[in-house]
Amino acid sequence: MQKRFFLQLFGTSAIALASGGLLGGCSQDAPQFRGVNITGADYARDFALTDHHGQPRRLQDFRGKVVIVFFGYTQCPDVCPTSLQELAQAKELLGPEGDKLQGIFISVDPERDQPEMLKAYMANFDPSFIALRPTPEQLPALTKDFKIYYKKVDGPTPTSYTLDHSAGSYLYDPAGQLRVYARYGSGAQALADDVRILLQQKVSSKP
Repeated sequence: MQKRFFLQLFGTSAIALASGGLLGGCSQDAPQFRGVNITGADYARDFALTDHHGQPRRLQDFRGKVVIVFFGYTQCPDVCPTSLQELAQAKELLGPEGDKLQGIFISVDPERDQPEMLKAYMANFDPSFIALRPTPEQLPALTKDFKIYYKKVDGPTPTSYTLDHSAGSYLYDPAGQLRVYARYGSGAQALADDVRILLQQKVSSKP
């Protein structure tokens, strides 16, 4: 399933990125990310959502930090808790630089993921992580812009449904530019390595 998501995410843009030398390995000057180098991508540039504290948030609020964005839902049985645990472990691996990593969880299940539930969910992983809850009306456009796949799978009762969804994460540099796509299951060390690279790079703050 993850392979299908990856092809869906990059199928229309991989050739263009590769021709520009943006996938890494094409130039000695290109950063050697553990994830997929998507520097220059023209999607997933920003969001305008409310967090689990009721505060409006945009990507620019986290300038100076490496931001890792993951889409999921609190009742996800495996992919979401695994990814958030790896993110928390990556923060620990960074040591003193861990404070420069901001984890952001965006719900694809706003009907069930109410603010108090999101707040408790984040506390299971790291209190500094922020959960964002789009409204049901915002969700389609948001996931389209971020190239996120999600599909409701009915359960035995109206409220026991599950969601198939994209399982990778986006990494933004301290200037707020999208730089890396981390595949699901890459591991905490790979995330920490890429965060260190982004913290060391001098990147233009132009949008």
